[in-house]
Amino acid sequence: MSETLSGVIERVTFHNLDNGYCVLKVQAKGHRDLVAVVGHLSQALAGEFIEATGEWVSDRTHGQQFQATELRTTPPHTTAGLAKYLGSGLVKGIGPKYAQKIVDEFGLKTLDVIEQAPAMLSQVKGLGPKRIELIRNSWKQNQAVHKIMAFLQSFGIGTARAVRIYKLYGENAVEQVKANPYRLSTDIWGVGFRTADELALKLGLPRDSPRRAEAAVRYVLQEASAKGHVGLPQEVVRGQTALLTEITPEIVQKAIDDLRLQDELVLEQINTSLTPPARSEEPSLTPPALTDLLYLKPLHLAECGVARGLLALRGGVHPLPATDVEKALAWVEQKMGIEFAEAQREAVRQAITQKVLVLTGGPGTGKTTIVRAILEIFRAKSQRVALCAPTGRAAKRLTESTGQEAKTIHRLLEFDAAIGTFRRSRENPLDLDLLVVDETSMADLVLTNQLLRAVPAWACVVFVGDQDQLPSVGAGRVLADFIESGTVAVVRLTEVHRQAGASHIVRAAHAVNRGDEPESAPPGQGDFFIVEADDPATVVERILTMVKERIPARFKLDPFRDVQVLSPMNKSELGVLNLNKVLQEALNPPQDRNQEVARFGITFRRGDKVIQTQNNYQREVFNGDIGRITDVDAVEQTLSVDYDGRPVEYDFGDLDELQLAYCTSIHKSQGSEYPAVVIPVHTQHFVMLQRNLLYTGITRGRKLVVLVGSKKALWIAVNKADQARRHSLLHWRLRQGAALVSGTA
Repeated sequence: MSETLSGVIERVTFHNLDNGYCVLKVQAKGHRDLVAVVGHLSQALAGEFIEATGEWVSDRTHGQQFQATELRTTPPHTTAGLAKYLGSGLVKGIGPKYAQKIVDEFGLKTLDVIEQAPAMLSQVKGLGPKRIELIRNSWKQNQAVHKIMAFLQSFGIGTARAVRIYKLYGENAVEQVKANPYRLSTDIWGVGFRTADELALKLGLPRDSPRRAEAAVRYVLQEASAKGHVGLPQEVVRGQTALLTEITPEIVQKAIDDLRLQDELVLEQINTSLTPPARSEEPSLTPPALTDLLYLKPLHLAECGVARGLLALRGGVHPLPATDVEKALAWVEQKMGIEFAEAQREAVRQAITQKVLVLTGGPGTGKTTIVRAILEIFRAKSQRVALCAPTGRAAKRLTESTGQEAKTIHRLLEFDAAIGTFRRSRENPLDLDLLVVDETSMADLVLTNQLLRAVPAWACVVFVGDQDQLPSVGAGRVLADFIESGTVAVVRLTEVHRQAGASHIVRAAHAVNRGDEPESAPPGQGDFFIVEADDPATVVERILTMVKERIPARFKLDPFRDVQVLSPMNKSELGVLNLNKVLQEALNPPQDRNQEVARFGITFRRGDKVIQTQNNYQREVFNGDIGRITDVDAVEQTLSVDYDGRPVEYDFGDLDELQLAYCTSIHKSQGSEYPAVVIPVHTQHFVMLQRNLLYTGITRGRKLVVLVGSKKALWIAVNKADQARRHSLLHWRLRQGAALVSGTA
């Protein structure tokens, strides 16, 4: 039988904004001790008055609780409740101290003053114009956000992104969302098609609505691009959309046609039988399914732009003045005190004579040495050179290895947040004669297009990368397509040099790449080890011991700064999410509740290691950047992260851009290098166990790599080559374009 309960929220123990589930500690009428109330609310704040309908239950772990089937909240009725309410983090600029001062001044009229006459807050000692304006704006935002939350919750939709929705759509957010719920999935980070579709259907949109079909087509192509595909065969898009929505293929096809007419999609139909053969020894890898490819317009423009830019760049006169290649080689060998292997000499020759060069090879093959040699020659001829890489960590490594400043591609192109684009472009090209791009395997199609647009016609470019590593996180397989096209000079370095060959990490990486099981270094020496453990719980325990105790003690490495755990997957007991929770509790346990904040299912604490999960051009932080939390300000509702000495501030509502980074995915680690790497290898990760994934993970470690897991999982990973083919026509465009230029098409 249902009962009712009312009282004041003393503490919010837990609140999941995605589904509204909350656990509250309530000072309830008729109860001496605090009561645990469990239910669902869009927003819950200490100090609020609640009325609950439900029943008492006895939980095996947490004891007696009031399980509410209905919960309602109202603003506080007492001055004590008002002080707790305002000091709970509700309003930016008001912490517990100022909350008490304001309530002491205005009593039960406090909320009316903040809402209707905020200028009166100047009567409170310590509140200046700047803070009062912050309070006024925050209160206004809270009222609008609460309205959005109530709207979403009324349809059973999670409220976690309500602040983002308000920031983008403003005061009329609810009206705009009602008019087109599907815009949420394209405009708001973290809101997917399924959530938007659920809302649209609850708002009464017909299941076979053309708008629903169009939104589903966009979603299918966006999901494909997130998996690396530049486009998809039209038949696949039609089938996946019909399966997702249960809309007939005829209506889906009409949606595709309409989106093409609206210039949102592009259909590319090619005859691959007319594709000219590659200059390289590799056969054409264009399967028949790729003759009919459907693109989102931006990705089609990027693919065409990369092909056009690369083909244009490879023509024309080389920027170096007339040079005796063999003399230049002898000079640079003498200057560097190194005798190059023949493949290395060929790489230098190609850089001196070709406008575009791809230099590829595994660890220890001397790619960095050749980059330094090329730089020496160009600088000796008074040429302007620039170096870049896709990520900050990769750029930092390139700077350290060459002695010349390297920038991220974003910073090289001078992104301007004020205008929302790069300052460097075809109209304002980079001022250089040679550009070296490192870690090209992780550069996606869109970023490569932006880069090539900014390279002046007279310059030459050296793309450096390891084609056996994982392809980019974003759409495309740029490095592989450059190589397979046979349209640019390619030099493969395969010889492992003596000094590098002494490293067990290098030996293990090359063994994995050949399809052989790597061997652990002898006990007590070496830099690559395999620790066997079959049970997932044992694997977790050994990883924890490694990171917290054994590696710091034996190798004198800092567990925060120097040790990185890499997992093949996000989910499962040995996945990124769970390992982060375990490592956070071990390395940075809770100490001061004022120095932590829980948002989007993650508790962030001062001192935590975190990773940026999407590009944010306004803050100039990019997907994969890793930093440490330096401050959590509950009053201002901001969190500060230090990225290699550069502080970046986040509002609490933007923390879905961050994740804990004690453990990251191997995909996210691309382009990075760490003193020590620990990798779980287990059959829990069966679907992700593949050779290039393990190879990429091993090559992230500089001084130490430890694999923890089962022999069976290691055998599976080594013997399973990645057969997944990313849908792209870049290599076909390059071949076709080169044939047209040479007149062989």
